[in-house]
Amino acid sequence: MDKKLKERNLSIQTKFIHDGSLRSPNNETSEAIYLTSGYVYSSAEEAEARFNGEIDGYIYSRYSNPNLSMLQTKLCEMEGAQAARLTASGMAAVFWSLFTNVQAGDHIVAADAIFGSCLSILKDILPNYGIEVTIVRATNIEAWKQAIKKNTKVFFFETPTNPMLEILDIETISNIAKENEIKVIIDNVFATPLRQRPLELGADIVIYSATKHIDGQGRCLGGVILGEAEFIENKLHDYLKHTGPALSPFNAWIMMKGLETLSVRTDRQIENANLIAEYLKTLSGVSQVIYPGHNDHPQFEITQKQMIGGGPLVTFKINGGKEAAFNFLNKLEIVKISNNLGDAKSLITHPSTTTHRSLTSDEKAVLGITDNTLRLSVGLEEVSDIIDDLNFAISVVK
Repeated sequence: MDKKLKERNLSIQTKFIHDGSLRSPNNETSEAIYLTSGYVYSSAEEAEARFNGEIDGYIYSRYSNPNLSMLQTKLCEMEGAQAARLTASGMAAVFWSLFTNVQAGDHIVAADAIFGSCLSILKDILPNYGIEVTIVRATNIEAWKQAIKKNTKVFFFETPTNPMLEILDIETISNIAKENEIKVIIDNVFATPLRQRPLELGADIVIYSATKHIDGQGRCLGGVILGEAEFIENKLHDYLKHTGPALSPFNAWIMMKGLETLSVRTDRQIENANLIAEYLKTLSGVSQVIYPGHNDHPQFEITQKQMIGGGPLVTFKINGGKEAAFNFLNKLEIVKISNNLGDAKSLITHPSTTTHRSLTSDEKAVLGITDNTLRLSVGLEEVSDIIDDLNFAISVVK
């Protein structure tokens, strides 16, 4: 950022639009795309010095790249983090944030209400490395306390949860963790970076699937891990450098452009989600509507404390079972059936048979994921058109 701008008291939105930009001698308005795998040196001595860390400069795009550096700076500004590293996907961010904080013999406590692939990492992959995992009822504070062991190193959860939109009290759980020298890792993807700031509430590490709202148009995969510089730069960096889950420069550039419109997009999506949730409650064919921004949500007070707005997703249940849910989905025309979220287009999925299909019937029952549960990621369309589409589909099912 320009030195004069740094001296001004600018908003976060303004800072991450302008901060971190690296311009070539051409002084382009939109940052250039650095599609290169490697870099050249003016001399053998310069190459040696860069590899020794004696001088700054890029070595190889698996290690870093100007587009990645720019995006990391902007994300740190937005999140209030000291440092960040990018990964090729959100799941890579989940895995490496966990794996770099534990070793054989350590213990992780994780919420039950998380994305299906996250549960697979915790239940199927990490135990192969001698890492013990305890899954607890996400919103039960006493369960978190009781699960702590002498070897517990990490608390892991997401809030709002996928797909039932439960809200976990970040500050309360983080305080429990700190009392026991446990790190807190939070997946903040549903809240979006501008609407919830976990680091300020006591979390140690925040992760995102940048594929979702940060990109915002369903174009690229990407992930990000943010936290203290000591962890990010002195530990995580080397793991990522040597194992290679690197984000491509082009995808980093796309994410950077997505950040510039993140605020206006999520403003519209949250406004639309609030109106859609209100409308769904009026329909006789809908048996339950879950939206954290409404005062009938079980954790509404926590939402008010730690989030701005109720988020861009709505979960609801229609009358009937799987057949009714599928009939409803198949009648939609504007809202598209997709397991993705955070897109400019409104997307809807049937969690029981898609994102959370790997859960047992008992696990689904505990979370409230039934055959008639649907998760709606609200897009940027005119809200009346989305409502008309939902209304048509529900009328046909009835």
